[in-house]
Amino acid sequence: MAVLAGATLTVKFVLGVLVVMSVTSWSMILYKFFALTAARKTAAQDLLAFQGARTLDEGMRVLASHRSSPLYRAGTMAVNELRRLDQSGLLHTASMKVVMGNLDRALRQGVGAQMKELTRSLAFLATCGSSAPFIGLFGTVWGIMHSFHSIASMKTAALAAVAPGISEALVATAVGLAVAIPASIAYNSFLGMLSGIETELNGFAGAFMNTVQREMSAPAKGE
Repeated sequence: MAVLAGATLTVKFVLGVLVVMSVTSWSMILYKFFALTAARKTAAQDLLAFQGARTLDEGMRVLASHRSSPLYRAGTMAVNELRRLDQSGLLHTASMKVVMGNLDRALRQGVGAQMKELTRSLAFLATCGSSAPFIGLFGTVWGIMHSFHSIASMKTAALAAVAPGISEALVATAVGLAVAIPASIAYNSFLGMLSGIETELNGFAGAFMNTVQREMSAPAKGE
């Protein structure tokens, strides 16, 4: 703190902005790490459980034990579409192509909604990773400009006269990098985790449609 005691108000403001960005980004990093880790683990387990179910009803009952699972939420949208088709009479009168087309769109919407929910706030981490170094650089440039202005005012080029101001200014760049590096690493890591969750969701969508098609194609009892 002693190093920053003589810093200009602009440099202090820049450092304050960077500190806020750092605290916020670290809060998001910790929250997203636990949330995405849990979602990825649950999605993988639920996909295996759903694939092992004999019927659609049995599979959805298994998923209902993890209502926070992205698979359950996406599956619920598809089940609701099936119910609407049944209530309108189209489930048994329309062609298989029409029913499966509606179901496919419902599952796509479900997968998209879950991915949108999981990617929320990641844009802030990307912003921190790309903008923090430049914000810090702005503080450094401003501080150095102030130091050179001091040289002109004191009419001396002695390094001892401007060294404190320059060192204070360089702190802004260091803090900017300290904000950007973990934010960038976390952002890229989370993208990899999200890719794995999306793969599980797409696998679930395929398994869901296969189950529905088998049940609709199976001959009714007594035939």
